[in-house]
Amino acid sequence: MEETEKKVQAMPESQNAGNAEGQTGGGNFNDNLHGESLSDRTKVLSPWMTVMKRFFRSRLSVVGLVTIILLFMFSFIGPLLSPWAANNGTVIDYNPELIVDGVLPQTIYYTVGGKEYAAMDLTITAPDFVRLGGISWSHWMGTDANGYDVLTRLMLGGRVSLTIGFVVVILETIIGVVLGGLAGYFGKWVDNLIMRIVDILSCIPTLPVMLILSVIFTEAGLGGSISKLYYMMIFLCAIGWVGTARLVRGQILSLREQEFMLAAKASGLSTTSKIFKHLMPNVVPQLIVSMTLGLGSVILMEATLGFLSLGAPLDTATWGNLINLASTAEYREYYPNLWIGAGICITLAILAFNFVGDGLRDAFDPKMKR
Repeated sequence: MEETEKKVQAMPESQNAGNAEGQTGGGNFNDNLHGESLSDRTKVLSPWMTVMKRFFRSRLSVVGLVTIILLFMFSFIGPLLSPWAANNGTVIDYNPELIVDGVLPQTIYYTVGGKEYAAMDLTITAPDFVRLGGISWSHWMGTDANGYDVLTRLMLGGRVSLTIGFVVVILETIIGVVLGGLAGYFGKWVDNLIMRIVDILSCIPTLPVMLILSVIFTEAGLGGSISKLYYMMIFLCAIGWVGTARLVRGQILSLREQEFMLAAKASGLSTTSKIFKHLMPNVVPQLIVSMTLGLGSVILMEATLGFLSLGAPLDTATWGNLINLASTAEYREYYPNLWIGAGICITLAILAFNFVGDGLRDAFDPKMKR
């Protein structure tokens, strides 16, 4: 009986202790729950951070981005470290002391038309150019027929080709956004007029027209000037905006009837504000993808023009002009170091921009799971 009573009395004490511990633990949990905000336990990502997170998940996109950065460093920083980059890469590898041996002390006298003239006998030795030199510590990719360093010319050629690509794509995008935005927002006769212009420009064969323009510019005295290439790029801008205009027009047609646009219209906002503050930000993702993919096409077009001798003068360093040497059987067979570097750079640039464009397209698509 005594042992039974002790057990009965001990049970409430253990239960009370358990209840006390439960209350204490429950109190700490409630304190932690009320003392910690939702933002402390969760991380909210902005739409742009979400896009970047999706972009960097793709290995090919990251490889493309790294390749683009390396190409820009190679083209814009590399010439600063090259001893052959002065005077636009036209420093020739020769010994300056071999140019003039000296002036002989004797004087030559001769008579022409009854008048006596005096002249100094000057001996000049031609510079010892390193023409078509092989790979060495001084020239990592050899020298060309003029004695120029091939690696330096490759760097400077990338500077021209990449700059032209970005300038053309930016100008095409600006023209396409403005005209496509006007066509999509106003519709009616504005849309019909702009779209008919787009249809006409889409029918122009680009390469044959380029051939004709190249002949015209050459006959006009621009064959040996870099401005010939600039005029060709202006022509590309004049006909290359049609794709961007179609893209912007289609997006605005689908967005202008949305609820937020009806609210903007009811609030009395101006047309400019509704187009550029409410409609255009929703088209930016598609524009970024279009621009990225278009860069590779422009670089390839410049290389094509250079290969066909339609672009910049052949003595100007561009990737297209460097790869033009492959059209000569002698250079193609015996001197691959003169043109194979430009081919590799063009291939890497186009692949890199396509990888980045594909990655951005997937990152901006909310339906993508990966």
